[in-house]
Amino acid sequence: MRYKKGHKDATHDRILEVAAHRFRQQGIAASGVAGIMSEAGLTNGAFYSHFSSKKDMIAKSIERANDEQWQRFEKAIESGRLMEIVRAYLSEEHRDQADSGCPSAALLPEISRQGRTTRHSYTASVKRLVNAVEKQLPNIPEGPKGREIAIGLFGLLVGTLQLSRAVDDPSFSKAVLVAGTRMAAALIPSSVTGRDNRVK
Repeated sequence: MRYKKGHKDATHDRILEVAAHRFRQQGIAASGVAGIMSEAGLTNGAFYSHFSSKKDMIAKSIERANDEQWQRFEKAIESGRLMEIVRAYLSEEHRDQADSGCPSAALLPEISRQGRTTRHSYTASVKRLVNAVEKQLPNIPEGPKGREIAIGLFGLLVGTLQLSRAVDDPSFSKAVLVAGTRMAAALIPSSVTGRDNRVK
């Protein structure tokens, strides 16, 4: 069967989309190639026309998920709306939608066990995000530098979201999100947003 131009690219993107969702929902180790290809509407035999190995698919799907997150954050970061990102990131909605949410919060322990290609790609995406946030933050005399705040903020957001998902007490999970939001607000100088960042 002869396919229209662009069909392979569209199929490739569909596989990556399914893989990224499955990895975040079930974990990388628990997600098999057969299940991913089946959900994408393809046979196992089609896999190797798109990827050299599962590791190749993992690296590309995580890169895609990070790029999607970056596109959602970019405009808000550039316009100084960091607290808007914080509130959305540490929301109950984001907590409950791991399969379409932040790949770092869903996969960090597994990413650390991946090969060099995956970790290199992931490192680049984290640095890109940290650099963008750093540009919006002043260096405080006798205080933390903008880059230190940016890195600390990223770690705080990821860790808070992971903890809120891990606990089985709904009220405590919500309290974790609220506490994380308050601590993030304390890290971001009000001069960046032009208003009081305190969480009411």
